[in-house]
Amino acid sequence: MAYLAEEAKSRASDPATPAVSPSHVHKPGQCTRANEVISLVGDKWSVHIVMLLGTGRHRFMEIKRTIDGISQKMLTVTLRGLERDGYVTRTVYPTIPPKVEYELTDLGRELLVPLRALGSWALANHDRVVAAREAYDAREQTK
Repeated sequence: MAYLAEEAKSRASDPATPAVSPSHVHKPGQCTRANEVISLVGDKWSVHIVMLLGTGRHRFMEIKRTIDGISQKMLTVTLRGLERDGYVTRTVYPTIPPKVEYELTDLGRELLVPLRALGSWALANHDRVVAAREAYDAREQTK
């Protein structure tokens, strides 16, 4: 954990790097706690589902049709995980056939804030990342 304190010091002296506040320097056990939360919301499908549900309530097949490439099984597993962790609520209406809708909880709507920020950052820096990958690949090919 000493490396985190050193990183914070080096970042503080670099004007191009955002400052790291003391609350961002990790204490023992915090990485594990953060990982418990980030592991689900950081996966590809969860991010897509949360972002979609940020537009409002949706039915299962509507989600499946909208999120390109997700299988029915993966959608089911991901929705269950998001519901278990408190980001999504599932409402079943007693109709024939049953109507099931999913929507974000308050916790899920709070999650939209950092996800949107990360998405904006990713879009703004896409070209830089692609250029870095290409430069890396070119260096590796000459080795």
